[in-house]
Amino acid sequence: MKAIISGLFIIVGIIHMLPVIGVLGADRLTALYGIPVQETNLVILMRHRAVLFGLLGLFLVYAAFKPALQPLALIGGFISVASFILIAYSAGGFNSEIKTVVLVDIVALVCLVLAFALRFVVRD
Repeated sequence: MKAIISGLFIIVGIIHMLPVIGVLGADRLTALYGIPVQETNLVILMRHRAVLFGLLGLFLVYAAFKPALQPLALIGGFISVASFILIAYSAGGFNSEIKTVVLVDIVALVCLVLAFALRFVVRD
C-alpha cells in the first residue's frame, strides 16, 4: 500500500514539475500555454510561476518517501490543481493548451484523492 501511495505522490510531483521548462524564457512559455508571452513583466511572473511549480513538484516527490510530510503535500497539491481547474472552468473559453493543462490537473487530482483515501481511509 505504501508503494502505491508513494507512486501517486511521484506522479503528481512530476505533473507539477513539467512547467519548469518555462523558466527558460518566453518561447517555452508560449509553447506551454499557447499564448504569446512577450511583455517583460508577464515573462517575469510566468518564469517565477514555473519555479514555484518546480518547488511544489519536488516537495510532492520528497513527500512520497517521507510519510510525515504527506498530509501537507496533499493539501498543497490539492489546492494547486483544484484552484487551477476551478479558475479555468469559471473563466471558460480557454485554448487547447490550457485544456491539456486542465485535463492533466484532473489526473493529478484523481491521484491525490486516491492517495488520501489509501493513506487515511484504507489503513493497512
